[in-house]
Amino acid sequence: MALDPMLDQITLRQPDDWHVHLRDGAMLQAVVGSTARVFRRAIVMPNLRPPITTVEAAEAYRKRILSALPDGIPFTPLMTAYLTEDFASDVLERGYREDVFTAAKFYPAHATTNSAAGVSDLRAINGLLETMERIGMPLLVHGEETDSDVDIFDREAFFIERHLVPLMNRYPHLRVVMEHITTQEAVQFVETGGANLAATITPHHLHINRNAMFSGGFRSDFYCLPVAKRERHRLALRRAVTGGQPCFFLGTDSAPHSRAAKESACGCAGIFNAPHALESYAEVFEQEGVLDRLEAFASEYGPAFYGLPLNNTSITLIRRAQVVPAIFEGQIDAGSFEYLVPFHAGEMLGWTVSLDQ
Repeated sequence: MALDPMLDQITLRQPDDWHVHLRDGAMLQAVVGSTARVFRRAIVMPNLRPPITTVEAAEAYRKRILSALPDGIPFTPLMTAYLTEDFASDVLERGYREDVFTAAKFYPAHATTNSAAGVSDLRAINGLLETMERIGMPLLVHGEETDSDVDIFDREAFFIERHLVPLMNRYPHLRVVMEHITTQEAVQFVETGGANLAATITPHHLHINRNAMFSGGFRSDFYCLPVAKRERHRLALRRAVTGGQPCFFLGTDSAPHSRAAKESACGCAGIFNAPHALESYAEVFEQEGVLDRLEAFASEYGPAFYGLPLNNTSITLIRRAQVVPAIFEGQIDAGSFEYLVPFHAGEMLGWTVSLDQ
């Protein structure tokens, strides 16, 4: 990474997003450019309706993503399989060996958006986990306990203790990414978990704690799953991303929902941060006084864990203040309730991605 103190700009190796929701249809058309203009590759979540449970479905979805890209943007979507209790091991292995599936996603049933088809009993997918351990395929984990007796703010810690520790003891060579971690307990678990365990951390969990959801009423724009936690957890996450540890890398979990879906009687969980994700991360690294560590977190640690080459392209951040628009410019349907509100809406960020490269 090159930091020019005279021009106040940072040029870094082009980053990747190791966890993003691009949706489908009109929503895909609206949001994919926000990710592709900054990130060279992205791990794309498979929780569509219906979910991505076959090699053919993943190939078809990848084609739809590529077709939706703005002209001239080089972007590689990395596809994932949605694990179910009846997913066949040979299908999973074929998809991985044919470079269709980069990883497989474990959703506890009913844990988050479009997760009803997820796994209710981890023992039911032992065969899949054995296959993944054998072929070196990463398991991406939404780490929340769904037992209704567990407080929603404790779901991550309970999941680690009840499920993830036993799972990794049974499959010690399985490569696991604990996605969008939110707690001090998760940070400590990943730090001490060895080379086969990593975690992604979102920009919004670095900026907000759970108070944001209740400031002046219920603020659905800050409602996501896993939910933001107490301030001590936010500070632990900031220490993790800025500490220079390769087990933590960038994953935005950008999850767009229309205004109608966010402000419904049962508002959808998800924060749409893609339009200014890199600037949001840069703000954190600058506040913590370690801008020189941004490139490794954003552009190097993820590829190293996945065994992929580093990108040979670069991107530049300019120290130029910008106010994030109240409404995403690429809204789905102008003039209707089908628009998107981005993370940091109405706030000022100190950095701007330069697209004149």
